[in-house]
Amino acid sequence: MYWSEFLAVAAIHLLAVASPGPDFAVVVRESVTHGRRAGTWTALGVGSAIFLHVGYSLLGIGLIVSQSIMLFNVLKWLAAAYLLYIGFKALRAKPGSEGPNDLHRERQVRSPRDAYVAGFMTNGLNPKATLFFLSLFTVVINPHTPLLVQAGYGVYLAIATAVWFCLVARLFSNDRVRAGFARIGHWFDRAMGAVLIALGVKIAFTQMK
Repeated sequence: MYWSEFLAVAAIHLLAVASPGPDFAVVVRESVTHGRRAGTWTALGVGSAIFLHVGYSLLGIGLIVSQSIMLFNVLKWLAAAYLLYIGFKALRAKPGSEGPNDLHRERQVRSPRDAYVAGFMTNGLNPKATLFFLSLFTVVINPHTPLLVQAGYGVYLAIATAVWFCLVARLFSNDRVRAGFARIGHWFDRAMGAVLIALGVKIAFTQMK
């Protein structure tokens, strides 16, 4: 009965998750810099944050946020500040050796908890994600759809997001890919830092529509 609605939700989500943004940038950076385990934990953090968005969308809190300029601005400034923080941290990357031993050493630096938090915070604080899920649960999904069914959509969205970014992590943590990025060393980290800063600035100037 709800298959057509589910397919619409899945298609819209696929287009949204596949477009490069803060989540993609953070997962790529963690995967290249710290290896597959860190990238995977970051991906799981991003996927887990979807439950946060789904939760407040079902409770109607997302609507309150979207109607309150103050709450929306608090959210976007927190998101922008976090992205600027990790972006400037990346910009301070120092030159290092480029051998395979260095790649192995980097894998041990990042703890699963830190990688997970990086993914969760990046997605959870993103005001664009707030607006996306609010639109999804108010425009695409019929308000008369049972809450249990809507919650099922939410579970799918979280799992699909985590799986997608786990695949991204797997690709960019491949030894050959990482070795390629290692040739440009700290310049890659600095480039990713600049990308994260640009995304933070973009989020800071996000306006409610």
